[in-house]
Amino acid sequence: MQLGTADQAARLIGDGDTVLITGSGSGMAVPEALLAAIERRFKEEGAPRKITAIHPVGLGNRGDELGASRFAHEGLLKRVVCGTIVDAPPIAKLAMANRIEAYTLPQGVLSQLIREIAGGRPGLTTHVGLNTFVDPRHQGGKQSSIATEDLVELVERDGREWLFYKSFRPDVALLRGTTADEDGNISHEHEAIFGEMLSMAQAVRRCGGVVIVQVKRLAKRGMLPAKSVKIPGNLVDFVVVEPNQMQTYQTFYDPSFAGELKTPLTTFPELPLDERGVIARRAALELRRGAVCNIGSGVCTGIGLVAAREDVLDLVTLTNEQGLTGGAPANGLDAGAARNYAAIVDQPYQFDFYDGGGIDIAFLSCVEIDHTGNVNITRFADRLVGVGGFINISQNAKKMVFGGSFTAGGLKVAVESGELRIVAEGRHSKFVESLAQISFSSKNAREGGQTVLYVTERAVFSLSSDGLTLIEIAPGIDLQKDVLDRIPFEIDVSPVLKTMPAEVFSDRSLGLQARLQNEPLPMHPKVKALLNH
Repeated sequence: MQLGTADQAARLIGDGDTVLITGSGSGMAVPEALLAAIERRFKEEGAPRKITAIHPVGLGNRGDELGASRFAHEGLLKRVVCGTIVDAPPIAKLAMANRIEAYTLPQGVLSQLIREIAGGRPGLTTHVGLNTFVDPRHQGGKQSSIATEDLVELVERDGREWLFYKSFRPDVALLRGTTADEDGNISHEHEAIFGEMLSMAQAVRRCGGVVIVQVKRLAKRGMLPAKSVKIPGNLVDFVVVEPNQMQTYQTFYDPSFAGELKTPLTTFPELPLDERGVIARRAALELRRGAVCNIGSGVCTGIGLVAAREDVLDLVTLTNEQGLTGGAPANGLDAGAARNYAAIVDQPYQFDFYDGGGIDIAFLSCVEIDHTGNVNITRFADRLVGVGGFINISQNAKKMVFGGSFTAGGLKVAVESGELRIVAEGRHSKFVESLAQISFSSKNAREGGQTVLYVTERAVFSLSSDGLTLIEIAPGIDLQKDVLDRIPFEIDVSPVLKTMPAEVFSDRSLGLQARLQNEPLPMHPKVKALLNH
């Protein structure tokens, strides 16, 4: 292992290199000092040129300066392959203007594919992505017209369709840890996530590339407990120390994000009783005792705060795709981290569990919904978002709960005397005739017997064999004017249309704790039989 500066590390990247970058969203485990040094070198020298950046999770604070946004310079970037692109708006603009080749593939697929590359395998075969925009019969994950290479193939095995995601050859890995010892062993005690850093290091080392790690501090040889080492020193070539390394872009250090301690529930952020708060509260009513749940980004991150306030975090298991299990996934720009979690695993293994059907209930955001119940979160109007872990999660959960406001672009609501009032209607309905891209396939859901709900602040819908069925309406909302007239297609209205629970539209408790405690605890049939013997 060689110790050096970020500017020296930037010189290890050559023209045309394929660069793996660790991290998640808004600064979690993002090697920001390394990204800044690469940008600095390009501005000064015009090098490196035409690199390919690959990062399973979006990187950036949704602004113009941090994360992957640092690569948004003419000539620096040839191609980006990532799960989410919305975190770096300048990169999204280059993609939409066809200035770079852009692909967005499922976060879990990229995470697992890197592990396949580490093992010298030709690619990843999986059902994840079938009948969505990732399927080569649709867009094949391409997000710019100059992206012409097919990264995904449709294959058939034993009479069943699969997608095959091709391996590639990485040249450089940009990773991050907390501490490096003199032998290059890396620990992650202050990090909020592990990601797939071990797989990245192994993949690059197998391909003869260079592994660069940014850390906060150095330790003497032999001082790191062996079990704390996440990246062995034999995989590390170059280490850069950045003593001011932040845990996320918003948070210098939160010990609960690092799993150092658990914080009192009273210290969790409060969830406002606006449209987002209403959606999160109504969605949280779908929680069941002992259920293993995924809490996605966006409006659904509020469910973790609801569960904390209701003191039911010990009665359900909330998870996120970054590898955290238990506790409450964080909300806002810190989404991807979690507080008071029970365990953390590398991201590829979390997706193994998800893809295998381990999620009982998943809560994800939705942006557009068509008449069949398909959902688009990926690309709409003039905005390119990407898909993150959405496809892995939504295709494999036993029950899907989508959350999103009924309209967008200026929507304002008020909760008054237990009723919902539309103060200002949004300019765009979330319900549309056709989708630019399919992120969730209702066809897959029906064929797999999946239960699907769509929760908005004013109405709740279920997926039926014919499309959408309206099953609940908020108190104070006019069925015709506020709901049916704002959907551009016919939908079924349940003959037993219910009013959304009154407690959703109040700052009082939802009564979740008492209800969940009265539900039977799920138990494996063999264990149940043993106890009843």
